[in-house]
Amino acid sequence: MDKRELLKQIPKIDEVLKDQRLFVFFEDTARELIVESVRQVIDEARERILRWEEGEPPKLDPDRMMEEIIGKIRQKKQKSLRSLINGTGTILHTNLGRARLSEEASRNVSEAAMNYSTLEYDLKRGTRGSRHSHIENLIAKIVGAEGAMVVNNNASAVLLCLSALAKNREVIVSRGELVEIGGSFRIPEIMELGGAHLREVGTTNKTKLDDYRNAIDEEKTGVLLKVHTSNYKIMGFTAEVGLSELAALGREYELPVVYDLGSGLMVDLKHYGIDEPTVPESIRSGADVVTFSGDKLLGGPQAGIIIGKKKYIDCMKKHPLARVVRVDKMTLAALESTFREYLDMEKAKDRVPVLSMITVTMDEMRNKAILLAEQVRRATDAYEIEVIKSEGQIGGGSTPNQFLPGYAVSVIGKDVSPDRIERDLRACEEPVVVRINQDRVLIDMRTVEKDEIDIVAKGLIACGRKYSRG
Repeated sequence: MDKRELLKQIPKIDEVLKDQRLFVFFEDTARELIVESVRQVIDEARERILRWEEGEPPKLDPDRMMEEIIGKIRQKKQKSLRSLINGTGTILHTNLGRARLSEEASRNVSEAAMNYSTLEYDLKRGTRGSRHSHIENLIAKIVGAEGAMVVNNNASAVLLCLSALAKNREVIVSRGELVEIGGSFRIPEIMELGGAHLREVGTTNKTKLDDYRNAIDEEKTGVLLKVHTSNYKIMGFTAEVGLSELAALGREYELPVVYDLGSGLMVDLKHYGIDEPTVPESIRSGADVVTFSGDKLLGGPQAGIIIGKKKYIDCMKKHPLARVVRVDKMTLAALESTFREYLDMEKAKDRVPVLSMITVTMDEMRNKAILLAEQVRRATDAYEIEVIKSEGQIGGGSTPNQFLPGYAVSVIGKDVSPDRIERDLRACEEPVVVRINQDRVLIDMRTVEKDEIDIVAKGLIACGRKYSRG
């Protein structure tokens, strides 16, 4: 049989589209996606024939072609932004979307998305309102500040703050606090973009109060800036100026003190090994303005929150950049619900997922690990399964060098590499992301919820059966 005869056997697209096995997809799938999938499989078959030179001719198996078509349709129907299970033990995993929202916050987002809302409408007056009003009083009440506003992330918060308060003026900051956060967010570059001029003081490892004092110029200085080094620590022969000391200096010279806190921890977690400054502490220490993230230790959506003295907050609300970096109704809905959880700080530890993952007990993690291990052992013998102690972390540029003891399920394939298991778990219908340590797959139970255990087990079992078949 020559190539010409083989090419004649390739079915036409219209003929394939009449196959009953495709009818179910026409109900909820765009016709263009189905046609595109059929065309791709037919084109691939044609290419195989055209490349054939010698040996057995390529086979045109209609059933195999239909399987390929259906596979492509399902692949095209999958959303790019998908939910998955985080088995890495890193709570604020930047690549996996950082903080999980609470149930109440998720419901509030859904309600705001599906309906018209009071985003910029005052129901009492029947006139235009302000989107700032929805959560300003709530945030201010919880943190003990005079005012608050929200922008789209903490980089924007710092940019807006410096542009509004120190444009064409100097911002004094310790050399040891000129941080770079992920994505090349650098304090000096943000200053330059905001029109402020950087004035470094001190050295990398030591900065004293007199360093700030000696740098102050009544005509040039606009802001005293302190930056929390949330993603690294300087150890050894070090010294830094505390926030309360810097605030006192600011009052002496009538200069605003801005604190870029970053991670936004609201509750004291020292009992759980987390030694981070909290937002309310920062206000009590005398900062005039504090900026922090919504999707880190606060446990809300991506946002930048600015709190502090009313006169400074009002100045930022009127700044032209405020519209550029403003947030939408879904973010406001999620933030309102998240902050409402903090009206009761103790209950927040259970209701805000980030906090519940930090404060979960060793017994709870061990019980989840045992439950997962037993399910997998009963269903497949493709692995050596063991419950072991592990170390998780908060992540998201927070609490560097602080590890959280916990439990994980260790998975070693009897006839397959850990890389293959990790890859196959990612390819599951409900993807499971894990980590590999010392030639074994680890599924850390700190970031796996109890209602996700069955899904993880199902993925491991399906992979195990595939390995057993060879």
